[in-house]
Amino acid sequence: MNMLLDYLPIALIILISAGLAFFMVKASSLFGPQRPNKEKLSTYESGMEPVGTARERFTVKFYMVAVSFIVFDIEIVFLYPWAVTFLNLTKEEMVYSFIVSLIFIFILVAGLFYEYLRKVLQWD
Repeated sequence: MNMLLDYLPIALIILISAGLAFFMVKASSLFGPQRPNKEKLSTYESGMEPVGTARERFTVKFYMVAVSFIVFDIEIVFLYPWAVTFLNLTKEEMVYSFIVSLIFIFILVAGLFYEYLRKVLQWD
């Protein structure tokens, strides 16, 4: 029971922030200016008139490029904490950490090479 009381401040912060977010969204829709017209309600696509439907199919290459970007972007984020703490390690830890990071980078390069061979990166 006493351990649950330790989480009470966190629960209160979550509750207050969720309530505040809900209040802000509702307040902006209630008190904000609402003057809809034909131009405001039209679809906006980079200043151009939309062509076709919104349910158009994309090629698989588009999704492959998007997924590979997300994967490599997230994987690179893992290298930042390693780079920050690398100089604070002992010599044995540095060697181990360096070998592990080389394996990690090798896997990334192998994935990039595989995508190159599968012609995912060639945009037609």
